[in-house]
Order: sequence, then C-alpha cells, then structure tokens
Amino acid sequence: MKKGDLIELTIEDYAFEGKGIARVEKEGADENQSKYVIFVTGAYPGDKVQARLLKVKKSFSEAKCVEIIEKSELRTEARCNFFGSCGGCKQQDLEYKHQIKFKSLQVENVFKTIGGFTDLNIEELIPSEKTYFYRNKMEFSFSNKRWLTLEEIASDKIIDRNFALGLHIPRIYDKVLDINECFLQSEESNKILNFTRDFFKSRETTIYSTKNHKGYLRNLVIRQSQHFDELMVNLVTSEENDELMSEYTEGLKKEVPQITTIINNINLKKANVAIGDYEKVFFGDGFINDSIGKFKFRVSANSFFQTNTLQAENLYNIALDFAEIKGDEIVYDLYSGTGTISIYASEKAKAVYGFENVHSSIEDAGKNAELNKISNVHFYEANLYKPMLPIVEENNLPKPQTIIIDPPRNGMHKNTVADVLGLSPDKIVYVSCNPATQARDIKLLVEGGYKLVKMKPVDMFPHTFHIENVVLLVKREIERESRG
Repeated sequence: MKKGDLIELTIEDYAFEGKGIARVEKEGADENQSKYVIFVTGAYPGDKVQARLLKVKKSFSEAKCVEIIEKSELRTEARCNFFGSCGGCKQQDLEYKHQIKFKSLQVENVFKTIGGFTDLNIEELIPSEKTYFYRNKMEFSFSNKRWLTLEEIASDKIIDRNFALGLHIPRIYDKVLDINECFLQSEESNKILNFTRDFFKSRETTIYSTKNHKGYLRNLVIRQSQHFDELMVNLVTSEENDELMSEYTEGLKKEVPQITTIINNINLKKANVAIGDYEKVFFGDGFINDSIGKFKFRVSANSFFQTNTLQAENLYNIALDFAEIKGDEIVYDLYSGTGTISIYASEKAKAVYGFENVHSSIEDAGKNAELNKISNVHFYEANLYKPMLPIVEENNLPKPQTIIIDPPRNGMHKNTVADVLGLSPDKIVYVSCNPATQARDIKLLVEGGYKLVKMKPVDMFPHTFHIENVVLLVKREIERESRG
C-alpha cells in the first residue's frame, strides 16, 4: 500500500472526529500481528467503499472515501446541497440517533486512550431537541478565492471566482465556498447572507487578502436571540467606511426588518479572525438579549455565549447538579465569558468569582449581573495562560470550595491546572467542548489528588462530530471520608 492507491474497504467501526475504521491484512505482517487499521473520512460502519490512501504509516493509514459501493443502514440523505464540500456539517448523512450513540462512545474512547482511565461512570447523553436551525451565531467569511464544487466545474456557467461569501473549505484557509443557504441558523440569516453578498458584489467592494493585507471586507457574523425578537448583524472589515456602511445598513433594514442592531467591527490585525480592535454601531443598541433558564443575558458582538441556547440550559443544569452547591460555598468560574455560568450558579452559592480574559466579556458579565439583580457575583479580568493566583491574592479573594471550568477547545494551560491544584477546592466541575483536551487536563488533576467521579455528554452541535462533556472531580481525601 502506498499514498494515492485506491482500495476497497469494509467499514467496521467509528473513530474520533467521525472517521470510519477498516481493518485489513497487511502484506508482510506476522500472522500473529493484529490487522492493520485504516481511518476513512466520509465513511460509516456498515459501508463498503472505494477509498484513496492519503497517509501511509507503519501502524495505520488515513484515507478518504471516493465512492460508496454499498451504503450502511446507518445513513440518511443529507438535507443541505452543500454537504460534502462545506466545513460546517460533517455528519448530516448519518441518522441522528446514531450520531449521538457514536458521540458517547467517542467520549469513552478518548478518556481511555488519552487519559488512561478505566471503569468510567458515563451517564446517558442528552440529545439536542432541535437538530436544525439550532445555532444562535453564524460566522461567514469573504474571500477573493471562491472554491468551485465539482458540479460547478462541470457546468457551462460562467462563475465569478473572485468573490465569495460563505464558509471555509476544511483545511484550506484562503478559499471559501459561496453558499446561499444554511440550515444551522434561521431563514432570516440566509436573507442577510444573500443580501450582503449582492450588495457588496454589485459595488465591486474589495475583499481583504491575507497575502497582501489589502481589501475591505473580512467577515459577516449573525447573532440571533432564541427567546427574544432580537437579531444582530456584525460586519467585520479592515478599515472604516462610514458612507458605505450607512448605505448597507439602510438597505439591510429594508430587506430584513427583523434586525434590531447593526455593527461594524474594524479588525486592524493581520490575523484572520472575526473580532475587531474596536466597533461602531450603525443601528440599534449594539447588543442583543437572550436567556438561559430564568436568567437574561446581554450579548455583544465579540462576547462568548453558548451557541445552542436551548441546549445550554441542559448543560448548565447538569453542571450545577454535579456541583451540588449547598448555599454557603464560594465558587470560582474560570473562563467565565459573559457570566452565564456564574449567574446561573449565583442562586445556590454564597458568592461566585468569575475569571475571563476578554475585556468586552467582562463588561457584559457585569451588566448581566445588574440585569438579573444579582449582587453575589464578581468578575475579574485574567489571562488564564498565565498564573491567576496573584489576582486572587491581590484582591484578597476567599478560597473556593468549588471550581467550575469551561475553557476553549484547546483546554487549560498548565499554569491554570497548577493554580486549580494550588487553590485545592473540594470539587471541580469541568465543562468542555473538546473531550480530548479535557481528558488530558483531567489526567493532570487526578495526578494532583482528585478522583474522577462521573461524566455526562451533552450534544450541543448536531450533524458535527463535536460533543460537550461535563465531568465531576472530587478531592480524593474527601471522597474517602464520604465512603468511610
């Protein structure tokens, strides 16, 4: 076997990140050696496929499905015309009941292989009630390098390759698939997407290039409240152009009257991120409101807020159920964002202290506390890639009995892990959107004196291989006392 070969495979199992597993006899292998593993992107258990080898290594290979010879019974028809090219949904062609089964197995496998854990207490996964139109935020990119699908290449149509607004092709940073419809957000989102493309394309507006760092348009970000009739449009550009933005604002308001605020974020950095160095509000208040449970939250353009609002309530209820806060405890909330978990926990805690790096999120968190008339939550700006204990000591903060952690996908920095162990809380509740980095971090916490008690996955992102997971750790000496 060598790179580029086509090979017929029967898919037997499912691996992390949605890859099918095939096992074959390898030429020259010892008869007692276990079968050679090939991970196949785009294939599911029960498929018989023709696959092209992309990487060939001694212990395994990676391949991509190029033809399905026999379909698995687990498959279904994908709803979206862009499925297979777009980087958004990876598993729209897999029945949802099987998606959640494999996601739960994924959590178990990751904790066993990366964390080295056995005898895991994994509670039943909570599925998402909505499998389409569940996102409250979509981030689209402009590009002057439009990706053409195979159908577009084969057609006789003349296609402008110099203007695209849509989603990035996986692993290709500078090319964007031009889309006119997405089933992850609302119909209003699609109207905004298409009006924005037509408006700027008709005016021959330039698109920012990461090569020469010239051009105006960078990103279109749409945020929509799930509980209030509030809708935000945030256009991210490389510079100011008030005249063009005002014209865009007036046209957009007429096209989609449901919009309640329009913002221009100006990103002066070379990095291709949809966050501005500063912003200008062209319509409305510059933020929207949403709610989780009985609490109301103000969400600004650059602040973190759980993407699946309806499922976030289930996620937070599990986190608080695991924490078992009695009313007299000090709680720390690390990576506190706009204060959602802090505020959610405030009702049961004596006091909650949130720590967050993004300044606008800290501001929103304070306003969210005021909005909900909560006085026992306090927020501190802290770079959690650096030690946070100095902030605790400088502000003379009480030590926590419980720490809730909800980091980004890359998990906790080793400094933060050390700080958590130094604070020595009785309980740690770790919420993560990446079980792999979560298992890595929890292994360090267990080595530092904690016991992994239980975990529960929550599906926040249907049709993707992403899964949220909540884990409870208890200080080992306390766990022994409770048994004794």
